[in-house]
Amino acid sequence: MPHSDPKRDAKFQAAATLDAIGLKCPLPALKTRRALARLDAGATLIVLADDPMAAIDIPHLLRELGDELVAASEAGGRLRFVIRKRRL
Repeated sequence: MPHSDPKRDAKFQAAATLDAIGLKCPLPALKTRRALARLDAGATLIVLADDPMAAIDIPHLLRELGDELVAASEAGGRLRFVIRKRRL
């Protein structure tokens, strides 16, 4: 999993944060898809999850959708993804 760079993360103002803590596969990825669908192109979404499968499912979803995984980090079993919705 790519590591988060706080300096790079600071450049991105999140349009939304999705708290998927406590949700199990496939819900974090499904909710991420729905949250991204509501955002404007270029907007940033932060996703928080604790299901280990999210570390696989969310990057796979982003490759499928064409959105950018700006940063990903894990601390204490908690995952954090910074995602930028693709520009149209």
